[in-house]
Amino acid sequence: MSITQAILLLFIGFLIFTLDKKQENLPVPTILVFLGIVLSFIPYFSTIDVTGHMIYNVFLPPLLFVSAYRFSTDQFKKNMGLILFLATVGLIVMIAILGGIIYAISGPFLSLSLLGALLLAAILTPTDPVSVVSILKNSTGNDKIADVVEGESLLNDGTSIVVFTVLFEVYTTHRGFDFFPVISEFYYVSLGGTALGVLAGWLVSKGIHYTHNREYQVMLSIVMAYGLFNVAEGIGVSGVLATVAGGLMLSFEYGRTEKEEHFKESLDGFWGIVEISALSLLFLLIGIEAASYLDQPVWPFALIIFILSLVVRLIVVTGSTALFPKWRKEISFKDAAVISWAGLKGTMSIFLILTFQADYAGTNDTFISVAFAAVLFSLVLQSLGVYPLSKRLLE
Repeated sequence: MSITQAILLLFIGFLIFTLDKKQENLPVPTILVFLGIVLSFIPYFSTIDVTGHMIYNVFLPPLLFVSAYRFSTDQFKKNMGLILFLATVGLIVMIAILGGIIYAISGPFLSLSLLGALLLAAILTPTDPVSVVSILKNSTGNDKIADVVEGESLLNDGTSIVVFTVLFEVYTTHRGFDFFPVISEFYYVSLGGTALGVLAGWLVSKGIHYTHNREYQVMLSIVMAYGLFNVAEGIGVSGVLATVAGGLMLSFEYGRTEKEEHFKESLDGFWGIVEISALSLLFLLIGIEAASYLDQPVWPFALIIFILSLVVRLIVVTGSTALFPKWRKEISFKDAAVISWAGLKGTMSIFLILTFQADYAGTNDTFISVAFAAVLFSLVLQSLGVYPLSKRLLE
């Protein structure tokens, strides 16, 4: 992608964000994805090559960092048990159930092995509610539901990458599944990334006390967001969880004192601009990349998979909240329904699709098309339905 192309896409994003002020019924990302599909028919934009590396290493670190440092650590502590459960055990259970059902029904639509079905399920389980969290808060005033949805999405990205990577390695090498090595690898990648992030977040929070210039402090946050992500990936632990843990630790540290309140103001100003700029580019690029795979007759199967993913998520969320008396009292069935619906697919799912595409483009295009179509169903239908559903169920 050239600089000129990026500037033009940013300008389009500026126009859409400016026109849509309320952001109640039609979230901006939905419009951007459709515009991206339209732009793909213009030769100047159709030449843009969207890669997994671009999504993962350029767009993901700042989006993870800004979501993590803005997330209230008090709310995280209040809902930590449910958030952690849904982002780890809940996600793995969802992949297993959804993958099994996709395998069972795929025959008339697509030739899929059980492993291929599990890979497709792993692509469609991580959540990315960035476009609907504000809608949830504005439509109902219920911050708890929004905090659970946002907290889960921050952590389940890391889990989904680990699970997908394991399944993808087995799929590409055709070797057996070794349970204990996989579990030990999972703990090393997850806990190692989290520990690295906590340490980095603590060090940066102490470092800002010695740098009283606001601009220098913001520079340090850029180093942290991208540096921490890449260091973690370089040593073989989760860059996603490291960045999230670092952001949460930073939020916790400056939440304990008002001495560095100006740092938070500067951070909000800079990263707020980065966030909407990254989202503008990202969702336009998703539309541009997806367009070339959407002309295959996969829509009926993709719609079925999308509906199944919603049903399985609802079963897992309601089942999880019913496990413990505390969650049962705090989360009603209506709350669980909104949490389930708000878990739409986005950045991480696209990255996983592009990871699969890098090795199998041209040989598994139908698989890629189904995945893209299911993600688009999620982005459009779930984002459009969040406002009326939450209004109806939670008011």
